[in-house]
Amino acid sequence: MILTMVAMLSMTTAFAEGENAANVENMEAYELNINMNKLSKALNLADDQKEAVAEIHHTFASELMFAAEYGKNDRKAMVARAIENDVKWMRYVLNEDQMHTYLKLLNTTVNNRGLNK
Repeated sequence: MILTMVAMLSMTTAFAEGENAANVENMEAYELNINMNKLSKALNLADDQKEAVAEIHHTFASELMFAAEYGKNDRKAMVARAIENDVKWMRYVLNEDQMHTYLKLLNTTVNNRGLNK
């Protein structure tokens, strides 16, 4: 019974690992439909910041979708560049505390979608 449980757990882990890799090949992993109201609340954005953050996010999402259309090697570099640009532009708009929270959210999103592989 214990061996069966161990086998099931290892199969589940292997399946989840393969699923995360498959997400990178899936176009849906590159679609970032963010609820800007929730992001605004999470970052405690001022009104002038909301518009700037929305515009930066729109550019970031466009760059990710563009990257999804390329081969694996090119895609990885394009995703890294899109993330780098996003962080650079957000630093101009967000204060230190907001930026810290944003980086946590961005890191979680990138990891959950498997875009860092």
